[in-house]
Amino acid sequence: MQKRKRVRPIQFESPDGSNSVRIEGIPTFGIATIWDADILIWAASMLNDARERGQGVVSPMLSTTPYELLKALGRGTGGKAYRELQAALVRLQSTSIFLSARASDRLVKIGFNWIDEWRVEEDPGSGRPLGVAITLSDRVFQSILAEKSLLTLDPAYLELSGGIELALYRVIRKHAGLQRGGWICRLELLRQKIGSESSAKEFGRMIREIVQADQLPGYQVELVCTASGQPALQCRLRGQAEHDAAVAIKQEHHERSLRIAERQRHMDRMDRAMEARGR
Repeated sequence: MQKRKRVRPIQFESPDGSNSVRIEGIPTFGIATIWDADILIWAASMLNDARERGQGVVSPMLSTTPYELLKALGRGTGGKAYRELQAALVRLQSTSIFLSARASDRLVKIGFNWIDEWRVEEDPGSGRPLGVAITLSDRVFQSILAEKSLLTLDPAYLELSGGIELALYRVIRKHAGLQRGGWICRLELLRQKIGSESSAKEFGRMIREIVQADQLPGYQVELVCTASGQPALQCRLRGQAEHDAAVAIKQEHHERSLRIAERQRHMDRMDRAMEARGR
């Protein structure tokens, strides 16, 4: 979740043990960071735009200029940003992802990298960057084509400055999506999904700060407890959260009106009974 180099593998296993994910990097370069992954989101956005424009067959290789790519990522365009872009491409190519899924009669294991190849072109005299080409791995390319709700480079998303916020937003976007009912996840499971190296206590503190800041694009988050009393995060679309709050207030007013009406009917019955005894 930080910009410093991480070499410790990221490991996640589903609660029932049927699926697992392990992400490893070469010690020299480290594992691709949450900021490096913005390049994959840019690629997904470009492929999605091409499909929407009806360009027919799309390719896993995307070409642009370093300037345009850095601008799209909301980064600077100076020499340092250009060098960081090349380092990000190296990490994306050298990071390995291992998936394991258990079926009734077999165990399926899959390994791939985020990108298969990258190429940059520079002016031989000045060293000025001229072009950059990225070839997505087939696994990533096919996943993007199959995805129905792609995460795009929303300007509000690019304004998120913390690695934990970026990772949390992506997890929420994947699981909550546009569901009207939202999504609830235990904090410990969420910590594993994000791949945070922080302790459970520190992770909980960071999540509380995010809840208080209330800056995640499109989603409102709230700390709740599961039925078993474990801390969890509830995530809902912002419009849905406001709608649910309005419905709850309206329901509360309705129930209060019913209680007042019932008390009034009870008092009327008491008055009539007393009048009858007085006669």
